[in-house]
Amino acid sequence: MVQWRGWRAADIPELTGRVALVTGATSGIGLETAAQLARGGARTLLGVRDLERGARARDRIAARYAEASVELVRVDLACLESVEDAAREIADRAGHIDVLVNNAGVMAPRPELTAEGFELQLGTNHLGHFALTGRLLPLLLAADGARVVTVTSLMHRTASGAGLSEPADFKTLPRGSRWLGYSRSKLANLLFALELDRRVRACTGSAAVLRSIAAHPGYTRSELVAHASIGQRAVIGQIAQVSTGIIGQSAASGALPSLYAATHPNAAGGEFFGPRLGMRGAPIHVKPSHVARDKALAERLWAASVEATGVGYEELCTPR
Repeated sequence: MVQWRGWRAADIPELTGRVALVTGATSGIGLETAAQLARGGARTLLGVRDLERGARARDRIAARYAEASVELVRVDLACLESVEDAAREIADRAGHIDVLVNNAGVMAPRPELTAEGFELQLGTNHLGHFALTGRLLPLLLAADGARVVTVTSLMHRTASGAGLSEPADFKTLPRGSRWLGYSRSKLANLLFALELDRRVRACTGSAAVLRSIAAHPGYTRSELVAHASIGQRAVIGQIAQVSTGIIGQSAASGALPSLYAATHPNAAGGEFFGPRLGMRGAPIHVKPSHVARDKALAERLWAASVEATGVGYEELCTPR
């Protein structure tokens, strides 16, 4: 196995002329991913739920990199109507998308439902991105070798395949646990990324048409972790925040696997990248869990996701 131990954001190739969209770009890993793509010369769209926070993120990037081309797009991944509106707006503003980074997510919130009545984590982290990627598929296919990078988590390994096979499973937390719910959503992210790659290869005969790649950030200090600690019992929340501060790597380091997947010439469809030491370190190729490699499970999840979102990826198998 080849390892890229020394790769850093400074190694990102020239991206002038490319168009990139990063969801969840107001803070943490998403902000760092967007900033580095913009630094490389890409016209970078920040997919944000809150335009005020998005404007602050845009200004932060502009302050760091004066020549950066950064724009805002409002998208609430917990609302499929918002996803459809965002995709329509993006199509009006850009003729193609070279890089889509499905980064946004929620972690272990209090039990809540999306606008369509899906469990918030699975509805946002998986279904929202499934719908967004499908709605943007014509723009991705219009690019020359576009990439879809879907951000998952080490916690995908703690989820089983149970609860992913039927649309009704999107509406309840597994065993009532918000943490199992988060793990399930991250397993769904990885199953989706790998299945999208298989479907691209089957329908087009080449993975070069569209590269679907997965990445995980390891253990990273971010607002996502901090917000997940809120609402836990006080002692548990304090322990979680302290341990993250000690063990966790910076958001800039956590963004490296996503950036590698999004920009490195050798990153291929169907691959999975994460930190070299598991929780931290430079990006390397890593192996998905056994459940994440279950093709039958991925196919059932895909079919259920199509039914839940109404997004069928019809363009993928249309002769080009």
